[in-house]
Amino acid sequence: MGQLFDAEKYAEVRQQLTERFGGLTAFTRSPAQGTTTENGKPVHDEIVVFEVMTEALDVSWWGSYRLCLEREFRQDQIVVRASTVTLL
Repeated sequence: MGQLFDAEKYAEVRQQLTERFGGLTAFTRSPAQGTTTENGKPVHDEIVVFEVMTEALDVSWWGSYRLCLEREFRQDQIVVRASTVTLL
């Protein structure tokens, strides 16, 4: 079974992203659950989502930040995704 992370780790991410982007939405109260298969056995993860909006996508910064988060949270992979949004 995986290890839970201290709330301070999530607070640090929240602070870093808020300082850089001026705000964020965090989906942390009831983490989503993910399931993958490793060596034929199911592996369950709790997933936390942080969402920011920005006019310009700095791919280099996000790549570096993702690597930093993977080290900090000891994860094989953290997903950072970008979507185009049309405000109505």
